[in-house]
Amino acid sequence: MKIRNLAIAAFAAIGAIASAQAQTEIQWWHSMTAVNGEWVNDLAKDFNASQTKYKVVPTYKGTYDESMTASIAAFRAGNAPHILQVFEVGTATMMASKGAIVPVGQVMKDAGVKFDPSAYIGAVAGYYTAPNGQMLSFPFNSSTTIFYFNKDAFKAAGLPTDKAPQTWPEVVAAAAKLKAAGHKCPFTTAWQGWTQLESFSAWHNVEFATKSNGLAGLDARMKINSPLHVRHIENLANMAKQGLFVYKGRGNVPEASFVSGECAMVNTSSGFYGNVAKNAKFAYGLAPLPYYQDVPGAPQNTVIGGASLWVMSGKKADEYKGVAEFFQFISRPEVQSASHKRTGYLPVTTAAYELTEKSGFYKENPGTDVAVTQMIRKVTDKSRGIRLGNYVQIRAIEDEELEQVWAGKKSAKEALDSIVKRGDELLEKFQKANKS
Repeated sequence: MKIRNLAIAAFAAIGAIASAQAQTEIQWWHSMTAVNGEWVNDLAKDFNASQTKYKVVPTYKGTYDESMTASIAAFRAGNAPHILQVFEVGTATMMASKGAIVPVGQVMKDAGVKFDPSAYIGAVAGYYTAPNGQMLSFPFNSSTTIFYFNKDAFKAAGLPTDKAPQTWPEVVAAAAKLKAAGHKCPFTTAWQGWTQLESFSAWHNVEFATKSNGLAGLDARMKINSPLHVRHIENLANMAKQGLFVYKGRGNVPEASFVSGECAMVNTSSGFYGNVAKNAKFAYGLAPLPYYQDVPGAPQNTVIGGASLWVMSGKKADEYKGVAEFFQFISRPEVQSASHKRTGYLPVTTAAYELTEKSGFYKENPGTDVAVTQMIRKVTDKSRGIRLGNYVQIRAIEDEELEQVWAGKKSAKEALDSIVKRGDELLEKFQKANKS
């Protein structure tokens, strides 16, 4: 009897192993860390638990820049992941890499999975859609730039805590009061190129680049040395000289100084919300971006940030079916709504936004709808988004030149002229390389 039971147990174990081996693995490379990294892992875990055919394996591959570089090397070596998370400034480069990617619309269609691009928020889906109407990548952690402020610090400085500064002169005035109250870092900004040049341009309805900011052609050229751009960077430079604006580094590095309470105001991604909600030990507020009230048409709308998911080529049909099933799963209104509430990233479908609103989340958490309302205003050709070739490198140039301004080594005009000159050289190279 014992031998029979052992044999049954052995066969059961073999069956379990065979079942596990039968699962099709889907490799997903991403750049999410900390609370957002936990979210990505949970999404994969929930999908894997929802069915038995596929197993999504999320792998952190470094920053957005690093993961793009790693994926190019992996593609050339024939071992690229199935899914690659690419930040929005890499969109033009990915679009030009026709042999390396499979349009998400095609993946869904070939897999026979229901997919309706019109279900996605227009401002989000439109950015990742080709001129022929085909969606190229899957909107994932879509964000936009918003304004965060420390209500406890405001209270200590005698500032109102029920609303943030609405205009840039009001930001300067609030920063001066915070400094007078002993605050060492009244204002800082993360992602300085995105917040102070790209979003700033759209918010004020001024061109960032020609050809509808690159969306209408590869022959776009930069326009960020306009009088308004110069005025704004000069104002920030003056704030830096007075200790009202403290530069804390590139990318999202400055965010830590807000969560710790060191800096009282910050411009950064709506996707920073999950970190603030979990780790800030003070009362905080979320608000729209400041603007210059004398600029006609301001405020307009902000542009998309964050990243989308691209499907890499060269995989088997069954693997693409798994990718399609996963995308369908994370598009579910209840999954999207939960992700939005948890992270601050936009709900990428209209149904998810409506579900979140109906749940009372926005009323219970004032300011959490700011990102959505900023994005869904009527857009113009100057505010639809920015899609430029070689933009990862251009962003690095923006960082270099702006750092010269904050250090007092260059004037705003000199730095912006240099960004335009150096940026245009890269745009020209990209245009020549992708003429077809």
